[in-house]
Order: sequence, then structure tokens, then C-alpha cells
Amino acid sequence: MSIFDLFKKLDAEKKPPVGPPEWLIVGLGNPGGKYECTRHNIGFLALDTLSGIHRIPVTRMKFKALIGQGTIAGVPVLLMKPQTFMNLSGEAVREAADFYQIPPERVLVLFDDVSMTPGKLRIRAKGSAGGHNGIKSIISQLSSDAFPRIKLGVGAPPHPDYDLADWVLGTFSKEEQTVLTPCIDRACSAVETVMTQGTARAANQFNGT
Repeated sequence: MSIFDLFKKLDAEKKPPVGPPEWLIVGLGNPGGKYECTRHNIGFLALDTLSGIHRIPVTRMKFKALIGQGTIAGVPVLLMKPQTFMNLSGEAVREAADFYQIPPERVLVLFDDVSMTPGKLRIRAKGSAGGHNGIKSIISQLSSDAFPRIKLGVGAPPHPDYDLADWVLGTFSKEEQTVLTPCIDRACSAVETVMTQGTARAANQFNGT
């Protein structure tokens, strides 16, 4: 079955969303095949997995992003992969949040974090960009840093002189790939926990795992 047949099947099987989305769930990354499996695109990878678990194809272009609507834990959601490139991610987020009147506290962002070893998660309710240009753009566009986020560890460069841009745009090693899938699976579980039980409960359950 091709990927297109799969999405047609998912479209036929998924239940229609109940009302407008109450949550905006964003995976950060860069569009284009050359970036698909890079460290900086782990947010895209996580959102693709979330899309598959909940049968919400993210295939429609709107708000400068690929989007899909459906439900998670019975709650209407909008899944989003901005297509603006990382540094302008906030433009897509703001357009969708404004359109559906979704406040920052219900904008949940999944993205890479070089300060954590591969396979680790960290969940926060708010905070600074920490040097991440995608988060910096979202903070600027929303005029708020009070949105929850799930950070997925991708590891730091091997030595201080290593160019950070080259590192995050590089691919995962075979060893790192072994922890990638379980990390993304936990991140998807954390999304539902954030939505249904709150960021603090999700942080207690998943931080450091």
C-alpha cells in the first residue's frame, strides 16, 4: 500500500472532528526531502507518529502549514507542520491560533533540544526560546512564552567547535536511531496527558524518561 493509499484509507476511517479545534498541536521542522531525517526535524517525525496513532492525516495546506483536524481523547485538535522553515514557524502558528481563537496555553509544540541526550523528554508549561529559532519565532508571533512544549533530546555536538547548525541539520546515527522510536512514542503519549491531565502531571510522568 502506497502512502497515498494509506491516507485515503485514513480519511475514510477517521471520525469527523466535533466542532472547531480546542488545541493546536505543532511539530517543528523544515520542509523538503533533504531535511526529513535530521535532528532538527524530530518535531515533524513526532507529529507524523501522532497523526498515525490517532488517524488524523496531516495533508491539507493552510496557514502556511500542512494541517489535519481530528480528535485526541475526545477533544477536537488541529495538528500542524509549518512549511515556512524553522525560523518563521511562528507565522503559521499565529495564523491558525488567531483563526480558531486558541489561546497560547492550548498551543502544544514538539521540537528538538540539543541540551538533552537522544531519547530523553522534557515537558514545560512555558519558558524562553533557549536558543531555538522555531520557539523564538512562536514566542514573537504569539507575544507570549506561556505555551506548553515537549522537548525531544537530540544530543549536543561532539565538541565545542562543532557548528551547531551543521549538527542539527545532520542525521541520527544508527545508535541514536535505536532510542528514537520509543522516545517519539512517549512524546505522543505525553501529548494526550498534557491535554487531559495538565502540563504538571505530564512533566512528572515523562520528564527525564
